[in-house]
Amino acid sequence: MLKKITKISLLILVCFSSFFVKAESVGYETLSPAQPTQNPAKIEIIEFFWYGCPHCYAFEPLLEKWKKNLPANVEFIRLPAAFNELWSKHAKAYYTAEALGIVDKIHADFFEAIQSGKEKLDTEATLSAFFAAHGVTESQFKETYNSFVVDSKMRQAPLMASRYGITGVPAIIVNGKYKTNGTLAGSHEKMIEVMDKLIKEESTKK
Repeated sequence: MLKKITKISLLILVCFSSFFVKAESVGYETLSPAQPTQNPAKIEIIEFFWYGCPHCYAFEPLLEKWKKNLPANVEFIRLPAAFNELWSKHAKAYYTAEALGIVDKIHADFFEAIQSGKEKLDTEATLSAFFAAHGVTESQFKETYNSFVVDSKMRQAPLMASRYGITGVPAIIVNGKYKTNGTLAGSHEKMIEVMDKLIKEESTKK
């Protein structure tokens, strides 16, 4: 029982780690070395998240509102963190939705199911039922969930978090150069402000 409690405590710490330390005045830290982006012509914004994280859930509405007014030169990318088996199940669900082209259709509902509905959604069967409720047949889900594309994404997930030095969520990477989170920015609202500031600065360099 103690071992189980310890594991749960560690999960909570990873999710909440962005909010325990007093924010630095700058609001972000510079990555060294800077990481390459997928499209050099765009300013890349990456969000690392976990569906089971209450802070990610609270940040989501602000992020969705912010996304509606993205400049044309900005590309937004979500990357689910996969620090353990449970996080990996949720990450795999995200990549399955991505492969099916229905992320926008299920993303908010998946958050709601876990955070408000207290659903676990941690087995292939429960995930299949969730996707079925969103118009995906069982065969479509299983084929995609167990596909090479999704498997490849899952193999890359831990490497991506390590590449950017991600230890907690939500975390934002701006153009492969900067990282902000609750610790550095001080609040969800401040994270948005930092993102906008860095986007503006990066836009002058293009």
